[in-house]
Amino acid sequence: MTTDYAKPLPEMTADNSPFWEGCKRHQLLLQKCSGCGHVRYASLTCPRCWSMDHQWVPSSGRGRVYTWIVVHQRYSKAFEEDLPYNVAIVELDEGPRLLTSLVQIENEAIRPDLQVEVAWDDVTDEITLPKFRPVS
Repeated sequence: MTTDYAKPLPEMTADNSPFWEGCKRHQLLLQKCSGCGHVRYASLTCPRCWSMDHQWVPSSGRGRVYTWIVVHQRYSKAFEEDLPYNVAIVELDEGPRLLTSLVQIENEAIRPDLQVEVAWDDVTDEITLPKFRPVS
């Protein structure tokens, strides 16, 4: 595990800490509204019915590439050695879309609707990032 990770890390808040705690355990958790059943990423209220009541439920960790870009220009020194790198939005089977990176695939091989599954990146002792790889 890397302890000298130099890239930006997610900010943990009261609203998203269960998500990041699940990631640390290699479990992708999503919020499910107790009012209408809508599944979402971390937010204070349900975007469909405005209920504040929810529970954290496990995701399948599978989805598809919704869209992506390949970054060729340095915008941050922290990512300079990774150039070119991809930034993707994965639509999970449960519905929510996550901003992430695709791993174990060449950038040229990424395509729309590519079926992917979560791949864990333990970047520090406290933070694990969910990235995605093609389904084998």
